[in-house]
Amino acid sequence: MKKCTLTKTVYDALEAQRQATEKISESRSGILATEGELARLNAILVPLVKQGQSIHQIYLTHKDELMCSEKTLYNYVDGCLFDIRSIDLPRKVKYRPRYKKPELKVDRGCRVGRNYHDYEVYMEQHPDTAVVQMDSVIGSKGGKVLLTIYFVNVSLMLGFLREANTSKSVIDIYDELYHRLGGQDFRKLFPVILTDNGSEFSNPKCIENGPDGKGFQRTRIYYCNPSAPYQKAEIEVGHEFIRRILPKGRSFDELTQADVELMMNHINSYRRRKLNGKSPYEAFCFYYGEDLAERLGCQEVAAKDINLTARLLKK
Repeated sequence: MKKCTLTKTVYDALEAQRQATEKISESRSGILATEGELARLNAILVPLVKQGQSIHQIYLTHKDELMCSEKTLYNYVDGCLFDIRSIDLPRKVKYRPRYKKPELKVDRGCRVGRNYHDYEVYMEQHPDTAVVQMDSVIGSKGGKVLLTIYFVNVSLMLGFLREANTSKSVIDIYDELYHRLGGQDFRKLFPVILTDNGSEFSNPKCIENGPDGKGFQRTRIYYCNPSAPYQKAEIEVGHEFIRRILPKGRSFDELTQADVELMMNHINSYRRRKLNGKSPYEAFCFYYGEDLAERLGCQEVAAKDINLTARLLKK
């Protein structure tokens, strides 16, 4: 008896509705601006603002070059998408914002092919792939922020201090890590990165492919669904250790990268039940070796010296 050899597709109404809703949500989120377009606007605005000119003055003079509204420029400044901040605009900082503005995305298409469903499909096809989760920890508004990187299989967390919560600051950190580790070890440590939809993570191509975008793909980035932090629950739990030392509301402006590395060393030396009584540092060294741990700036802290309170970084 002959059988039909054509590929069959089963229609699932719930799955179809989920994909349609997700596509509509993505199409309506963020702003329609590429990293290149933002770089062009940045090159026009920053030198003139640093000369004391206002956004309004710059817009009137360069309207034809900017090709966007004055309001859009202010929104981009508020979204930390330029190398200037509200404090660089002497009149603007005097006014209290009327409402909380939504986060801005650099490229609304950045999640296409990288959403959480795509992540699940990839992990189903590559079940042995180690996953790294990425997030930001905010200090005081407009001040320094932390980039956190969490190796799920060993519970080790890295922290990097950034001057502002911009996509460029995140890309710079991964470029520096790639240079420090080398291509082979970088790809071994960062095969897959799972993060949220923050504007600082909205340029995945530069993180995946490096500064020129023409080399071998060095990692893969996927995004959690909007308002679904439980999809990267491990790093959220890791942040609880950070908040013991840096409580919410505390400014990070007085911190240095050395302070952050000290904090992370204490956190990573703390033994965990889920690791059968081992510390994340010990687990990382077992899987990847002490040399890689050292190149990431990780050091072990003796159990008697571990301090997970605000006194650790008291200044």
